[in-house]
Amino acid sequence: MVQNSKILVVEDEHSISQLINMVLRSDGYENVKSCFDGLSALNLLDEWVPDIILLDVMLPVIDGMTLCKQIKGNPKFNQVKIIMLTAKKQEEDILAGFDSGAVDYITKPFSNKVLLARIRAQLQTQGSAKCAEIKYKNFSINPDTQVAKLGSETLNLTLSEFEIMKLFVENVGRVYSRSQILNVLRGNDSFDIAERAVDVQIVNLRRKLGGFGSNILTVRGVGYKLDENT
Repeated sequence: MVQNSKILVVEDEHSISQLINMVLRSDGYENVKSCFDGLSALNLLDEWVPDIILLDVMLPVIDGMTLCKQIKGNPKFNQVKIIMLTAKKQEEDILAGFDSGAVDYITKPFSNKVLLARIRAQLQTQGSAKCAEIKYKNFSINPDTQVAKLGSETLNLTLSEFEIMKLFVENVGRVYSRSQILNVLRGNDSFDIAERAVDVQIVNLRRKLGGFGSNILTVRGVGYKLDENT
């Protein structure tokens, strides 16, 4: 059951932290812990690894974006899902949140029901075993563990880059427009992200993939695809 899952709340405003804890416990979540700054959260992870982290952006000592990058940069925490909680609503803030490794971005003030629904959706996805490693040439990607490899090398991809490569590898040869790729990155949310953001993600992906990046083809006037030729 998802209610058995471990949830860490990292929020420096005690009143908000207490409210989130109350909402979680009223919905049956008992294994909940709280931290009020980024460093305390990082130290707690040495001994207690949660399934979900509800992470405020504006934190003392270590801010939320930096903390998210540090957590997702450690293979030990590959399966930890991070949901950002913040009052920042600008396009660049949303992109930064996803690129730091967050799986969701909820702006304050938020509905308690929406928060619980987002948590439940991530936990159910996390518990699903339907996804297996997908391969394309010497590139492999595993949606379960959020690990992408080129040969034996583990790649340090952002969440957006990971989702784009997953889309391409699952649909080799299919052309995707920028708007279609954005819809995948947004999920069910209506974030106002410009299409130019896709071009930035593709440039970064090609750079991280090195020579292998040439397999991501630009279809002029349409969008991008993964080369179907072996």
